Amino acid sequence: MLPLVRASLAAPSEHALRDRVVLVTGANGGLGRACALNCAKAGASVVLVGRKVRALEDLYDEIEMAGGARPAIYPMDFEGATPDDYASLSEAIRLQCGRLDAIIHAAVLFDGLRPLDQVKPIDWLRIQQVNVNAPFLLTQACLPLLRDREDSSVIFVLDDPQRVGKAYWGGYGVAKCALAGYASILHNESDAGPLRVHALVPPPMRTALRRMAYFGENTLDHELPDPVAAAVAFLVTGNARELRGMTLDLRPTG
Repeated sequence: MLPLVRASLAAPSEHALRDRVVLVTGANGGLGRACALNCAKAGASVVLVGRKVRALEDLYDEIEMAGGARPAIYPMDFEGATPDDYASLSEAIRLQCGRLDAIIHAAVLFDGLRPLDQVKPIDWLRIQQVNVNAPFLLTQACLPLLRDREDSSVIFVLDDPQRVGKAYWGGYGVAKCALAGYASILHNESDAGPLRVHALVPPPMRTALRRMAYFGENTLDHELPDPVAAAVAFLVTGNARELRGMTLDLRPTG
C-alpha cells in the first residue's frame, strides 16, 4: 500500500493549474463538486463526469460565472458503464480538449451499513462496479493521454482503513481496500514515467455519505469538503511531485 504521510497543504495559487485539463468523477457529489470548483479556481479546464445531468449543468454554470475556463460535461452512470463507454470518454477528451493532465477519482457509492450476510448480491456488484471497476477502467482508458504529458497525475480518494475494515462496512469497505491496492500497484508500475499517483484519506466531512453512515451524529459539526478539495487540487500541481506514491493523511490527530 502507498505509505501514509501527514502534510499541511495550501490551496494552489490562482493560476497554478492554467493549461491543465482535469477530469473529476462524481462531480455532482459533495467532494467531487468541491474538487472541480477548486481546480477551476486554480485555472484548470475541468471535465465534469457524473450521473446527474442537472447537477453537472448547475456546476458548469457556477464555474463559468466565477470566471473559470469553460468546463466540459460528460454524463456517465458508472453502474452500467462498459469498457467501450470509457474508451469513448477518453476519445472525446482527446478530440475536444486535446490532452488530459489529471484524473480525480471522487465518485463513490455507499448504501449503508449492514452485516455481510444481508448484502444482496446485486448491491455488492454495484458497489464494486462504481468504487473499484470504474476507477480501473477509466484510468486504463485514459493512460495514453496521461502518459503523453510531461507531468500528469491520478488521485484516489480512499477512506480510513481502521474504520472501513470493521464489521458492517460490507462491500464499501472491501472496495476501498481494493482501491488502495490498485493505487499502490499503479504507482509501482509508473513511478519511472511522467504519471504521478497520489491518494488521500480525508477527515470526517459534511457529506451525504457521512450522514448515511452515522445516523446519530450531527454532521454540521464537521467541515464542508472544501479544505480536502483544496488539498486535492494541490496534488494536481507540479509542486506535489515530492508526494508522489504517497497517501496524504488528512485525518485529525489525537
